Amino acid sequence: MKLVMVGGHSRNVGKTSVVAGIIAGSRDLGWTAAKITQFGHGVCSINGEACSCSISEHQFSITEEQKLATGTDTSRFLDAGARRSLWVRTKQGELVSALPALTKKIEKDEYVIVESNSLRRFIKPELYIQVLDGANPDFKASALQFFDMCDAYILAKKIGQDDPIPGDNPLLVREIEKEKPCFVVCEETQFISQEVIEFVRSKLDVGALDIARRLQQAN
Repeated sequence: MKLVMVGGHSRNVGKTSVVAGIIAGSRDLGWTAAKITQFGHGVCSINGEACSCSISEHQFSITEEQKLATGTDTSRFLDAGARRSLWVRTKQGELVSALPALTKKIEKDEYVIVESNSLRRFIKPELYIQVLDGANPDFKASALQFFDMCDAYILAKKIGQDDPIPGDNPLLVREIEKEKPCFVVCEETQFISQEVIEFVRSKLDVGALDIARRLQQAN
């Protein structure tokens, strides 16, 4: 299995769009996609609603998306061309409890892309990317914790925003000085670019010969 992780420094920065864009730009890989959500105190991982369950109860839930065009993040992954799409829900800080079941569900998949920062604590992927929005100063603790472990960064530019300036973020400047790639994508092109797709393929070592093999197998 080759695993890609895509996280974001905060909420609503475009990470789901980036995951969907990567899937759409490399459909031949037959991606299995997963979104990881950790619910706070008093919210149940089974249904995302208020619950009086104890810490040891309802620690996680994993469901597979079956429908297209519903607007949910997992449905967007299917719309983009993912072969399978999973939603992993856990209590805050209890992601480790879901790992055996998640591993079982994806163990036969060749290419897996996961929307998560926290998973980086437990697994080293082939590629870990963080999506950043310069207009949002908030930084999640998990994003800060694993920031220097990223292989690349994507600056998301929303409609009406000026071009992001890497120099505004000293953490990012430090990583760029280490010669880590930093891509700029915009909302008009669904937060993805051919440059990003080519970078992902290079990190997964997916070349023209591999693509030809897959097409031959499909026929």
